[in-house]
Amino acid sequence: MRRSTRGPRSDRSAPAPLGPGGDKLREECGVFGIRTEGAGAAPFVHLGLYALQHRGQESAGIATHDGARTHLVKHMGLVAQVFTPERLATLLGPTGIGHVRYSTMGSASLENAQPFLEQSPWGVLALAHNGNLVNAPLIRQDLEAAGHCFRATSDTEVITKLIATSRAETLEEAIAGCMRRISGAYTVVGMVGDVLVAFRDANGIRPLALGRLGGAAVFASESCAFDQIGGEYVREVGPGELVVADAAGVRSIQVLPVARRASCVFEYIYFARPDTVLEHQNVHQVRRRMGRLLAREYPVEADAVIAVPDSGTSAAMGYADASGIPCEVGLIKNRYVGRTFIQPDQVSRDFGVRVKLNPIRDVIAGQRIVLVDDSIVRGTTSRQIVRMLRHTGAREVHVRISSPPILNACYYGIDTSSRGELVASRLSVEEIRTSIEADSLGYLSLAGLVEALALPERALCLACLNGRYPTETPTEAMAGRYALEARRT
Repeated sequence: MRRSTRGPRSDRSAPAPLGPGGDKLREECGVFGIRTEGAGAAPFVHLGLYALQHRGQESAGIATHDGARTHLVKHMGLVAQVFTPERLATLLGPTGIGHVRYSTMGSASLENAQPFLEQSPWGVLALAHNGNLVNAPLIRQDLEAAGHCFRATSDTEVITKLIATSRAETLEEAIAGCMRRISGAYTVVGMVGDVLVAFRDANGIRPLALGRLGGAAVFASESCAFDQIGGEYVREVGPGELVVADAAGVRSIQVLPVARRASCVFEYIYFARPDTVLEHQNVHQVRRRMGRLLAREYPVEADAVIAVPDSGTSAAMGYADASGIPCEVGLIKNRYVGRTFIQPDQVSRDFGVRVKLNPIRDVIAGQRIVLVDDSIVRGTTSRQIVRMLRHTGAREVHVRISSPPILNACYYGIDTSSRGELVASRLSVEEIRTSIEADSLGYLSLAGLVEALALPERALCLACLNGRYPTETPTEAMAGRYALEARRT
């Protein structure tokens, strides 16, 4: 979709891509925004989205403002596929926002791709969002009853519509009113004209950082995006905070009181890039500490430690540090296989793992292997990898997981809104070990995880591990990817 507009219109021509398979938690989304001092924003947003591509591979979009008009390009696909030189050339202006998406509420379709545009009293509002609202269906029902029409099935459109239809006198007041009404996890970047805004939920569940590039204000889901454009990290956008960047500079408004900080632990375990800084800690070093503690809790006699690439790499290094067992490269990842690899049946799914991962026989054959990964969600991929290692000649395979068992659904932007799909909610650790056909299985304890994070337990969202949710939770019918599909107009 490419447009220059003073108001939005929808395009439903693109079919939804095939859903991803596999046995990993799915990333949420990535957001980026910049207000430059006269330079074109689009090249910076484009580079920033490359750095955030790991957070979503279904669609990508950029909106810019040139002083008179708002321009938008968004489509299904990866950043490199969506933003051709010709499309980037249409994105004019010094202010811009961007988004990469993995659908956690609203199907994978062009109509749900972001940014969303909506005419508002202050001009065209462009908005991009990471997270999930637990009360989106209820708010949408109220807005529809008031006569407002929806074109998509994403909670992001609910946020956009709520701000754009506000009767507040200023944009800041409209955003503040929206923040007080929505509940759940949200980090948002938005743009009206040359005014750039960013805001975050009261618990700070999903990450959002403020950076700078010379005199330009920059916002991103992860600090690695600042590195990509040659900028620097300044600080986090705080829980419940609204930050506004305009001609007068950058100012902060604390809209919501911080009742309880609750940073998502899986940002540290899996989602964030290893070079990202979260709460002043490098993610790679945190994961390495997880591996060290995992070796302390679940030692084993073995010949080599290997990682499931890439998410288990840092923890595998830590396990090797603490155990004294050499860390080897035993599995090679094919980086040219996308997440839409077709896996229609079990035979194809087994083949899919072999397409994505290839074992090195000289490292594995005849050896006792410690296989380190960050998590087990459904267990299918873990079993396939263990079988692959045995077929390659491994004498023993000991699986070590650098997080505790995932027992509960997440309602805050991870695609696990049903407990039934989580193997640890149905089976004991010993039953999981049997299921994945490992010689032994050890998960990092909850206490070990908290120690590795070096943060107070009360400041973390551990709901998927211990069932203690920081906000109200929806019924299963009101949660997940298709919660708004029934209300489609």
